Amino acid sequence: MKDHILESQTLDWLIRSAKEAIVISDAQGRLAMGNDATARLFGHEADGLAGLHLSDLLPDLRVDGQGEGRAHATDAEFLEVSGRRADGTAFPVEVCVSPLTTHWGLPLFMISIRDIRPRKQAEQAVRDNEARLRAVFDTAVDAIVTIDERGSIERFNPAAVRIFGYTEAEVLGRNVSMLMPSPYQEMHDGYLDHYLRTGEKKIIGIGREVVGMRKDGTVFPMDLAVAEMRVGDRRMFTGMVRDITERKRSEAEYAQLLREVTSANEELTNFAYIVSHDLKAPLRGISSLASWLMADYADKLDDEGREHLRLLAGRVHRMSGLIDGILEYSRIGRIKEARVPVDLDLLVREIIDLLAPPGHIQVSIDDPLPVVVAERTRMQQVFQNLISNAIKYMDKPQGIVRIGCEPAGERWRFSVADNGPGIEERHHERIFQLFQTLAPRDRIESTGVGLTLVKKILEMYGSDVTLQSVVGAGTTFYFTLPASDNTQARTERGISP
Repeated sequence: MKDHILESQTLDWLIRSAKEAIVISDAQGRLAMGNDATARLFGHEADGLAGLHLSDLLPDLRVDGQGEGRAHATDAEFLEVSGRRADGTAFPVEVCVSPLTTHWGLPLFMISIRDIRPRKQAEQAVRDNEARLRAVFDTAVDAIVTIDERGSIERFNPAAVRIFGYTEAEVLGRNVSMLMPSPYQEMHDGYLDHYLRTGEKKIIGIGREVVGMRKDGTVFPMDLAVAEMRVGDRRMFTGMVRDITERKRSEAEYAQLLREVTSANEELTNFAYIVSHDLKAPLRGISSLASWLMADYADKLDDEGREHLRLLAGRVHRMSGLIDGILEYSRIGRIKEARVPVDLDLLVREIIDLLAPPGHIQVSIDDPLPVVVAERTRMQQVFQNLISNAIKYMDKPQGIVRIGCEPAGERWRFSVADNGPGIEERHHERIFQLFQTLAPRDRIESTGVGLTLVKKILEMYGSDVTLQSVVGAGTTFYFTLPASDNTQARTERGISP
């Protein structure tokens, strides 16, 4: 009798001291005992388990004598069921039901209960991650092919089906070399064996441009990147394949276009040489001949004859200017100078002195001009053409030409303004076209090349040239140039970008 009592006390002590939730139930599901871990797990008071039924804690669990249920336990086994806390909330648990028999022959069931929410959450996280990976795998634009260490294909995504022309069923379990043309097909297994033995990489973790073969036997260029991974004790390799057929075609077209442009540049260079040497030489002869006629036969010519010779000399001079303009235009972008710091304040003052404006025209620099990194000759052409045009077309008795500059972010914004005749808006685009002038050539000598040169030069520096004009009141040309890193010159002049 004492042994039975001792056995009962020992079981009671073991259950109550256990860290895991444990309850004892009779065959009808009435709770005979439950430990503190059970009370905490299900949200009951420490002494609140008395009088509860097994279904209050585990509504899905049935033990012998309770009839049929979704989880019917008759022997020691592990089951996943739903638990119910005191507040009615459900949560997943794993239970182990062990039948017991008292010394009086009373059938009981000891049920250990484990909260498996962390495990379920981890499993759900794994499933979610697998779903995301599957979504990436299925929707990737690039082909994804996974092989084992023997080279057998295990995964083949929809992009691979589209690129190679095989269905997934047609390639699974077959050697990946089927996607390669000869001689790479025969070399693949040897390369893989060599890598597994030595670890020497040629593509794995590096990537390179290779060729692939479609189901119909056509060969195409592709970029291939291979990553190695371990799944348990297995080594797996995943290849990312991008069909670069279009890129290769574009590269070939670009190379052909580059050859054509190079050839055209060579022809342009030859043309410029011919123009410079073969056309200007006879012009110089004509000019000299006209000068001799004017000098030697001036007393024998009437006013009309002298006027014709004057016009002839003017036409020769204009033709020479046109040739010079064409040559300059052809050199822009083709013949480059070194870009150096150019002090525009000093350069523009030199240009003004060179142009020597007539006394009734005042040319001034409103703001100190900065130092920019540029081709000095090109900067001289830009400012000289804009300022000389303002002087040439001035129609006011008191002409004013102003050069200004202001910071505009990482660039400088320049302006060349005059109070001349102005330009009608319908001519704003035309004046930048080659050989286009607005004034009659017999009244104002112009080649119509200057503004075209200005526009092309500024385009090389990432700028356009724009204008604002009021007919009868004047015109302002605007353009920008990149600000240089030469802050010393700017600081000395008291300006900053």
